[in-house]
Order: sequence, then C-alpha cells, then structure tokens
Amino acid sequence: MTSAAVGREDLERQLEVVRALAPGEMEGVFGPDSLTWRIDREALTFLGAGRALLLQLAHPWVAAAIAEHSKTVDDPIGRFHRTFAVVFTMVFGTLDQALSAARALHRRHAAIHGRLPITVGPFRAGSPYQANDLAALRWIYATLVETALMTHDFVLPPLTGEERARYYAESHRFAALFGIPRATLPADWREFATYAEMMRESDVLTVSPAAREIAGQIFSGPGIFLRPPQWYRAVTASMLPPRLREAFGLSDTDSSQSERARAWLRRIYPTLPARLRHVGPYQEAVARLSGQASPDLATRALNRLWIGRHRLNA
Repeated sequence: MTSAAVGREDLERQLEVVRALAPGEMEGVFGPDSLTWRIDREALTFLGAGRALLLQLAHPWVAAAIAEHSKTVDDPIGRFHRTFAVVFTMVFGTLDQALSAARALHRRHAAIHGRLPITVGPFRAGSPYQANDLAALRWIYATLVETALMTHDFVLPPLTGEERARYYAESHRFAALFGIPRATLPADWREFATYAEMMRESDVLTVSPAAREIAGQIFSGPGIFLRPPQWYRAVTASMLPPRLREAFGLSDTDSSQSERARAWLRRIYPTLPARLRHVGPYQEAVARLSGQASPDLATRALNRLWIGRHRLNA
C-alpha cells in the first residue's frame, strides 16, 4: 500500500489556511470562544492518552517508526511531555507558537522513514514508510479527535450531536497543522465517525510484534519509573475495540476496574477546582489574554507536569 507524503510546501499551504481562520495572534488557532478550548483544557484528557497511543501503534507504519526512531520505551515520561507540548502549543499557544510547533513537528517527521521489516496486515515486508505520510497522519489526527470526545463523555455529561459536529469542524484547523488538506477529511462528524469505525475494523490496523512489545513495556515492562496503575490499564482496555484489546494483550483486564474508576471519577472530578481541572497550557493562555506577561507560579508548576517545561515557548 502506498500513499502521498505531506511536503514542506504542502504544509505551508495549510498553515496559510490556519492563519486565515484564526481569531487572532494572541488568541491562537482556536481561541477562548471555541469548543476546542473548552474540551481540551480538561485534565481528564490524560485518561485517553493510552487509547490514542495504542490505536496509533496499531498502524504498522506508526509502530515501525516508533520502534526504529523513537525513545518511547526508554523515556516514556519524555515522550508524554513532548507529545503534549506539541498538541497543547497547537491548541493553546499564540498563532505564531502554533505555526512554529507545526513546522518543527513536520521537520522531525521528515527525518523518520524506513522499510517494514516484516509483512503486517496489508503491508508487505520491505515496503517503505514515512512519518509525513498523509494517510498515517490522518489516522493519528483522527485518534486524537475521537479520543478527546470519548474521554470527555467518559467522565462528564455527554456532548450533544451539535457539539460533536462543532468540535469536529473546529478540528479541521488542527488537521491543517499536520499539513492535512480539508479535502482529504470526512465531510462532517457523521462521515468522520464512519471513517474511524471503518479504520478500527479494517486490517490496516494490525498489531505487529513491535507494536505489542512497545505497548507491553509501556504498561507493565521493566525499566519504567512510573507504571500506569491497573485501573488506568483497565480504562484503556475498555476504550479499545475487542480485537485490538486482544491483540495488545489486554483482554484479561478486569472490566469492573474500569467501571469503578469511571464511577469514582464522575463523582470526584466535577468537584475539583479549576486550578486542578484545567491543564497548565490553558491557564497560561488565559493569563496571556488577560495581559499577564508570564504565567504565575502555579501555572508554571502545572506546565512542568504536563509538558515538561514552565512555559509553552520555553
């Protein structure tokens, strides 16, 4: 199977689209009136990180790229920080910060390419892969969008159909930051949901030995300082399709743990103060729009937790 790559000029064309649609330089790509800010500011986003990662790993090209070019297993906390730093800068940074993050990510991806060592699903051994492949980028984008909504509804009152449609429409700008043209995306939320379901059930998502090994080491392997607790493993498993849950070795997870975690989170999470519920980069963005020159100490500490540094532009 082959697909087109997103080149530098392709990315710049999409960034011009983002610039034209952005509410302002300080507001960034989405701004405070967006549903994207309302949903992505929630700390419960972390609940879906495992699901999104496993769905991405299930794509053989993504798994090969991570296995051969990433330090995810050796440095899972660093991987967490780098991933959230990029995403949160795109969402909550100034327009210039978001565009710079998009360009930096594209440059890193441009250096990631190779050939599959074995046949996996429809992908033959020796077939080339590249991180800036359009189809793979579209799938990564889809996992982030779909998981954000699933995680929100896991704990908070479910979004309406109109809100889902609006969030998806706003996410077209997020896709453009990856260089994904609007014309290559599903037309609306309904078509997007159909695409995501089709991908989850297709053999394009086939868990390779490399993907299984990476997942196993992240969730329970040796050498990891902070292993996810069992309840988090259970929540992640509950969010996966049965065939992928089994392929990743999570089919033996106690489903009751997930339900207990969900009941506890639904009871406790809404009572938390905004300082704890809202991620540091969002609080930095709010402070920026209020005229503060730099985030306060509490926000800097939260940024350190979420993105491994004190400020989005540090």
